[in-house]
Amino acid sequence: MTIQFKKGVLELCVLSMLQNGDRYGYDVACDLSKIIEVSDGSVYPVLRRLRDDGYVTSYLEEASGGPPRKYYVITEAGSNYMNMLKTEWTQLTTKINTLINNGGTN
Repeated sequence: MTIQFKKGVLELCVLSMLQNGDRYGYDVACDLSKIIEVSDGSVYPVLRRLRDDGYVTSYLEEASGGPPRKYYVITEAGSNYMNMLKTEWTQLTTKINTLINNGGTN
């Protein structure tokens, strides 16, 4: 998968992961990299941007034997945004699949 494809879906992937519960950045990056090839360095800017836009909040929690971890929590606005992105993704992939399977003919 090219970097441009990944950039377009990272927000949706991260929000979907947070929908299932609070997670810290490294945890999100590790689990996401099991599904698509992505580096830690590309996940943190997405988390920061989502936080700046009000789609997630964060809090620190003490970790045993290490520094505190920053956990991210999806907000109601983030859930709404994720649902919008899911709808757009589904519509786009349906159209693209039709195009590539039919060679651009109806």
